[in-house]
Amino acid sequence: MKNRSIVLEKRLFIAILIVVIITGALTITSLSRSASSATSILCTFVNSYANPDPTTTDTTPTQYMAILHYATTRTIPQQTISEITVTFDLLRSISPCNFLVFGLGHDSLMWSSFNPRGTTLFLEEDIRWVHQIINEIPTLRVHDVQYTTHLSDADDLLSSYKFVPQCMPPHVTLRGNTKCRLALSDLPDEAYEKDWDVIMIDGPRGYYAEAPGRMSVIFSAAVMARARTRPGVTHVLVHDVHRKVEKNYAEEFLCMKYMVKAEGRLWHFEIPPAAKLNGRFC
Repeated sequence: MKNRSIVLEKRLFIAILIVVIITGALTITSLSRSASSATSILCTFVNSYANPDPTTTDTTPTQYMAILHYATTRTIPQQTISEITVTFDLLRSISPCNFLVFGLGHDSLMWSSFNPRGTTLFLEEDIRWVHQIINEIPTLRVHDVQYTTHLSDADDLLSSYKFVPQCMPPHVTLRGNTKCRLALSDLPDEAYEKDWDVIMIDGPRGYYAEAPGRMSVIFSAAVMARARTRPGVTHVLVHDVHRKVEKNYAEEFLCMKYMVKAEGRLWHFEIPPAAKLNGRFC
């Protein structure tokens, strides 16, 4: 999720669009307006995200910080505008909610601002990256986590998990489950104790053999969704599905029949709790 090198013009253009999204003014017409028009939209819709009543100020400090940050930075999120809009529309419809994000980066303040008065928690494996982002944006809620898998293990883990009873529904758990190599058994307590309404998977790193890969994260998100006790479904968003591991593991554990939207490299699943499922993942 770290910054990529792109041309200046693209950075400025996308930064303007992100500001417009944060303020609730992302529309087709706004994309074609000038920077001065975008500024006008910013002023008009700054309170529209969570409160349609213009007589009441309801914008949170995090949202103000996000507007200022993305209006003045040349560093932009990795996801495209169309991919970002999927999460924006979802969070706008259900916020405030519990939002768990695997991965930390330049887009983290944006995700947090999309969930005003909700709980947004980030889990990141690179402790140096955690310190860098927290120094820049100290209001984010972040825990560093450690993964025991490597991307090179992906094929073996996918072919062998069915032979491990502790990996299989309906009795699979996460906390303390060291016998299932795909289970995230040592996350912070908060990660286990909440029902997460939205889980975004955009980390850990998964682009070289020694990287942790996202196998255990996708598996564990499926287990969390099945264990939900609150009414409703769990929304799971998986980024980078153009890559083999993300695609194969999402198909295996999140189930294509539960996918409700695909946009670019992002898949959106709505997963019901285990009470409405059979003894298999899919």
